[in-house]
Amino acid sequence: MSDFRLKVFSSVAQHLSFTKAANALFITQPAVTKHVKEFETEYGTRLFERQGNTIRLTQAGEVLYRYTQQILQLYQEADFEIGALKAQNAGQLRLGASTTIGQYLIAPLMAKYYEKYPQITLSLLNGNTEMIENAVLLQRIDLGIVEGKKQNPSLRYIDFMDDQLVAVVHTSRKLAHLNEISLAELTALPLVLRERGSGTLEVIESALKENNVKLSALQIIMHLGGTESIKSFLEHANCLAFLPIRSIQKELITNQLKIININNFVINRKFWLIHLQGQPEPMVELFMRFAMRQYNNK
Repeated sequence: MSDFRLKVFSSVAQHLSFTKAANALFITQPAVTKHVKEFETEYGTRLFERQGNTIRLTQAGEVLYRYTQQILQLYQEADFEIGALKAQNAGQLRLGASTTIGQYLIAPLMAKYYEKYPQITLSLLNGNTEMIENAVLLQRIDLGIVEGKKQNPSLRYIDFMDDQLVAVVHTSRKLAHLNEISLAELTALPLVLRERGSGTLEVIESALKENNVKLSALQIIMHLGGTESIKSFLEHANCLAFLPIRSIQKELITNQLKIININNFVINRKFWLIHLQGQPEPMVELFMRFAMRQYNNK
């Protein structure tokens, strides 16, 4: 449901770029221009003004954008309620989540979903980001929730939520005397990191690269296949690890782990909902909307 022209106009207004809007909507730039011109002809006024290589909304464009957001929100509400009605028929939804999400986020979400839609049978596959992406591509699962950067053109990635990775040590180890270090000092410290194929490792490597530090420059003593394994390893080894802030809340409260600040270095990342390109099935759409409402109030 919804007028596609509204989505096109909204995307151009958000990005202030015809090219970026086309990329976001997976259509051509001429198609974007055509839809916008149709709107301008219909209303008899310009909606965008060019300023050199940039564009901005005109006063009329601002008005239309405000109402467009309200209209699209109403369309979403209608889609959600109709999807809920469709989901009243029994069905199965196969989910997949990368390790961090599976351990710390998805279980409470699935429980809430089951309370609202007990007629839908849920199953969950856990694995690293690469495994979950492959499972979606092979249609072994209907919907994945992954970390890391979006990269497969056959998949659609929907921004789900933000997360942060922090450097931590166990409070019983010698490195716990540190409070703050530089990136240069980080390269001299022993590290335990996630395995290859992990979205967590991918994000760490990307953040380091942006600061001209190669992963090979770090003193990596081991790669482990899960956050809980790394936490256990830290308890018995004098080393540092990068872990999701969401995964160490209990350990911070009980003073088992300590965050070490790194000067001018922050690792932020996204969690993504992923499915095959194209319109998702009603049950997939319903779960995505439910998840977005629970965590982002979207």
